[in-house]
Amino acid sequence: MTDVNTVSDVNSVSYVNSVSVVNSVSDVNSDSDVNSDSDVNTVSDWRNRQLKSIALQTSICTLFVSLIIFALYDFSNNQFQFVQEYHEISYFNFYLGVDGLSIYFVLLTTIIMPVSLLSNWTSITHNLKTYLITILLLETLLLSVFLVLDILLFYIFFESILPPLFILIGSFGSSNRVRASFYLFLYTLLGSLFLLLSIVTMSSITGTTDFDALYKTNFNYYTQLFLFMGIFIAFAVKTPIIFLNTWLLKAHVESPLSGSIILAGIVLKLSLYGILRLILPLLPKAYINCTFLIYLIGVITIVYASISTLRTIDVKELIAYSSVSHAAVYLMGVFSNTIQGIEGGIALGLAHGFVSSGLFICAGGVLYDRSSTRLITYYRGIAQMMPIFSVILFILCLGNCGVPLTLNFVGEFLSLYGAFERLPILGALASSSIIFSAAYTIYMFNRIAFAGSYSKFFIVNISDLNKREFSILLTLAIFTVALGIYPAPVLDGLHYSVTTLIYCVPSPIITS
Repeated sequence: MTDVNTVSDVNSVSYVNSVSVVNSVSDVNSDSDVNSDSDVNTVSDWRNRQLKSIALQTSICTLFVSLIIFALYDFSNNQFQFVQEYHEISYFNFYLGVDGLSIYFVLLTTIIMPVSLLSNWTSITHNLKTYLITILLLETLLLSVFLVLDILLFYIFFESILPPLFILIGSFGSSNRVRASFYLFLYTLLGSLFLLLSIVTMSSITGTTDFDALYKTNFNYYTQLFLFMGIFIAFAVKTPIIFLNTWLLKAHVESPLSGSIILAGIVLKLSLYGILRLILPLLPKAYINCTFLIYLIGVITIVYASISTLRTIDVKELIAYSSVSHAAVYLMGVFSNTIQGIEGGIALGLAHGFVSSGLFICAGGVLYDRSSTRLITYYRGIAQMMPIFSVILFILCLGNCGVPLTLNFVGEFLSLYGAFERLPILGALASSSIIFSAAYTIYMFNRIAFAGSYSKFFIVNISDLNKREFSILLTLAIFTVALGIYPAPVLDGLHYSVTTLIYCVPSPIITS
């Protein structure tokens, strides 16, 4: 009997020991799995940091190059400078160069692109390589639009920005990103077909697509009118004007923050640059005779966009509508056929690039990251917890209103002055944008910063700006205020080019 008990005890002990060994092995395996996952995450984080660092350094190097070009540029010479010729493409003479107009758009692009990279520095982690390549490809294509000296290549690069934007919004946007990306792609592509038709017509008449050769060509009035309608429709979609702005609102609301910054800061300026590069020098008769129609569209766009802004509750949509209104103002400025109006239109375009980018960072970056909502009805009392953010937001809102000592004021004042000088009644009606912009901007700021105690419903331990956010927003605010106090680097640099654009008439080559 004793032997049997002994055997039983031995068996029980061996069973317990085997179980403990198995548990120990499983614990070791689980610990090793945790360590393995930790190592993989560490390597992945390090790799992501390296990729982002390389992309940012590339973009900053491009900015330094553009600053060197700006410093060395001779503003007393209206010819294209720093011209580079490439023969790798057999059919085209591939020329790149800058003049007194394009150099400011190049600078704007190289300033905004690093800002867009930093804005989504921590929020995008999946498909990071695709995202960074898309951003850098967009920068390359946008710079190419401003640098090419051939109208057909201008169109090719003008359209080439659509696939990267489609990928950026469709892959990294919000819940309805696919629909928004298709709206962007189809609207702008269909509008640009009219631009292609005009370019083909010009090429068939003159036998060339080179800017210098085309500038020496004098098309008859009806040809100019036909070409004007095709080119303007394409740029009206990109501006965008009333009834053609659906794609912009959907794209801004669903786009990632970097996409909204690029759209508002640079892409909307393609139409401004295209009008200066194609319509003014090539189609002067149609440009003059269609001014009333353009101004009428501009006034309707300002009123419609401003009223829509007053009734919207989505902060990103509010800023998008505001962009439409400001775009109509600088559109009227460049169609004024006055030095002040054209200089003001360009200055307002540059200022809008800085201010709208900053406002999108405030709304789609800072506030959305901390509250996960864009509805303005939930914001109130932010100034109590985020005083630094509130101060910078206030400066950007002043810029959006066009308050003196901001570049927006300089651009808006000169644009409206030129519009009033050209067509006084419509120019006076366009001045309503000052009142409207002040109304919806002050409402937005007051609702976000004050409007009672902060909403505890969605804000828990909200923090003020971190170093990255503060650096980005402060940079944009400094550009806005510094160039508003001393706008000479913009206006003096533009003056000779704009004067030449209006008054210097080349010896014409009459064509039928």
